[in-house]
Amino acid sequence: MSRQRGAEGRTEQRVRRYEEEYLMRTKRSEDSEVIEEVFDKLTREAVYELMKKGIIAEIYGAVKAGKEARIYSGINPQKKELAIKIYYVVSGEFRQGMLKYIQNDYRFKRVKNTPRGIIYVWAQKEFRNLKEAHKAGVKVPEPIEIERNVLVMEFIGEKGEPAPLLHDVRLDKPKAVYNRLLGEVKLLYTKAELVHGDLSEYNVMFWKEEPVLIDISQAVPTNHPLAEELLLRDIGNLNRYFSSLGVKVVEVEKAYRRITGGDKSLR
Repeated sequence: MSRQRGAEGRTEQRVRRYEEEYLMRTKRSEDSEVIEEVFDKLTREAVYELMKKGIIAEIYGAVKAGKEARIYSGINPQKKELAIKIYYVVSGEFRQGMLKYIQNDYRFKRVKNTPRGIIYVWAQKEFRNLKEAHKAGVKVPEPIEIERNVLVMEFIGEKGEPAPLLHDVRLDKPKAVYNRLLGEVKLLYTKAELVHGDLSEYNVMFWKEEPVLIDISQAVPTNHPLAEELLLRDIGNLNRYFSSLGVKVVEVEKAYRRITGGDKSLR
C-alpha cells in the first residue's frame, strides 16, 4: 500500500511539475487562457489517471494548437513517442458545430447536453473513429487510450517534431499520392464504414512517403444523413488541391461511384 501511495505521489508531482514548467514557458497574458482551456481541474485529473495507468510517462510542449484542441508530444514508460490531444472544454463556438456530426450517429445515442458532456463525446468519437479506421487498415495514427477529454495516440513524426502536413510538402509524385488518398477514402468507406468529413491538404500528414489521415473526430458512419454530402466534399477538396499541382483528377461523381460502388480500381 505504501509503495502504491508513493508511486501515486510521484505521478502527481510529475503532473504538477509539467503544469509549472508549461506556464513558465507561456506569456503571462496567456496564463488564464491556458489554464481555462487546457489544464482545468478535471483535465488535470484525466492526465493523472493516464499516468497512473502507465499510458503516459512525460508530457512535453505543444506541437499543434487548433480550434478544438491542443496536441502535445510525450512518451510512455517504454520511451515510445506519443501524441496527447487535449480538447478544450470552454470553446463554446466550436461546440455548436459538433452537434450536427454527433446527432444521428447511431454509436452515440446518450449525450449529455452540457458543454463538458458534448466535449467528452467528441473525444470518444475521435477515439472510436481512429480505432475503426486503424482496424480497417487505413493510414491513421494508432489510438492508444482515452480519458475524458484527453486522447492518447501514436505520434506521427520523430523526436518531438511532427510530420509535415500535405500542404507543406513538395511532392515528387503528386499523382501517386492522389491515387493513394482516394484509395484510403475508399478503404475508410468500405471497411471502416466511415466518411472523414473534413478531408483536405490540412488534415493529411505526409510521413515516410505516405499520406496519413488525421483530425478524424467529425467522421460519420456511412449511413449518417450527412455522409453523402461530406464524401462529395472530401473528394472535391482533394481534387481542388491536386488539380493545383497539375494532376489530372477523377471527376467527383465518378470518384464517388468508385468509392461507394465497389469499383476496385481505387485500391
